[in-house]
Amino acid sequence: MDFRMNYLSFFVIQSESDKGSVGSYKAFKHYQTMDGDEYADSALKQFLDEEFIKIVKRKVERHPNTPNAPTKVGMFMVEPGYELASNGNYNLFQRIREADHKERFHSLSDELVRVYMDTSAVRGGAFIVASCTLNTFFDEPFLFILKCDFEPKIARISDEKSLIAQVEMAFSARSIKSIQYPHMEQDGILERWELKIHQASHARYFEDFLKYVSYEKPIPEVVSEQVVEMVHQYIEEKWQDNVSSERSQEENAVEVWAASEKRELQEWWTPQQVEEANYSLIQQKEDLTMAFKVGNVSIKGLLADYGVSVHIAKHNGRYVAVIEGDALQFEKGMSPVELLAPPPLEEIMEIIGTKVSDTANETDSFDSSGANEVNDQLVQSNDDTPPW
Repeated sequence: MDFRMNYLSFFVIQSESDKGSVGSYKAFKHYQTMDGDEYADSALKQFLDEEFIKIVKRKVERHPNTPNAPTKVGMFMVEPGYELASNGNYNLFQRIREADHKERFHSLSDELVRVYMDTSAVRGGAFIVASCTLNTFFDEPFLFILKCDFEPKIARISDEKSLIAQVEMAFSARSIKSIQYPHMEQDGILERWELKIHQASHARYFEDFLKYVSYEKPIPEVVSEQVVEMVHQYIEEKWQDNVSSERSQEENAVEVWAASEKRELQEWWTPQQVEEANYSLIQQKEDLTMAFKVGNVSIKGLLADYGVSVHIAKHNGRYVAVIEGDALQFEKGMSPVELLAPPPLEEIMEIIGTKVSDTANETDSFDSSGANEVNDQLVQSNDDTPPW
């Protein structure tokens, strides 16, 4: 990618944790604002050029798999009927992008840092505001905001006598948090309502910083809402305009089920209904996952596997999950199970539901005879005779 730097402002933030003091000490200092020519001759160019490319190329899911995804797409919020220019965060970003001389860029970047200093979890470090043009695709600039936290206990090699010297304000590209505006979802396509943030730590600095930016829900939450909506639609079609106590009971049961963190099989739908509902979800996102437990055994896979290689049934009053495939692979520690010559499924079906009570009896027998056997082995272990 061919980047051209327009302007860059470099600030240093110091907080109470950096000073070792007690209180609410927070301050920042402007070190330098430079234009493209000054940046080209500075040490920052070697440090940051690859970072800008990395930020632009970093992949992001509009609906991430987890609410704590490090990289997210943010959208400027506006009231219904209002334009993008009514958003305060957007206005400041846009003014910085449009700055046409170094002093103006410095002034607006200073305003941005002051907004950042009002966030709840400010830590010391370098704060960098940069305007870059990506010549490969555009003539208009991207705005980059970078925060590099100070690294604790950093030392550099010194002379032969002192060996090392302490570095008080060291930072690394490894922990850079970044904002890119506008978001470029595909090469050459800008999304002016969107920006891309990256913050690898648990402290959500930028989400606190950008008060008028919203983020899409994670995919598990989106899918859950759609499934609940499907169930409500099913109840509506089932009962139509019939208002009865049975319908109310079903609707209440849905609310209780949807609000529970650990949910049991509800046995409301046929396999065909489940497969149809799955299909409508998979059409939106092919790699949707499912996870459930049968007793103490955890099973994870793709939602698309249900009805194809993962089957759920009941037999002799017990829930059964049947998983089929061309091969069985084992990982980590070995076990005798790896030596199994699998019997036909029909033989297994005959014993499902018949060994529950036997397990309890086996446990009881171990408590007596098993414990005595272990004690005998412990006594024999004091013998110096080899065990073979």
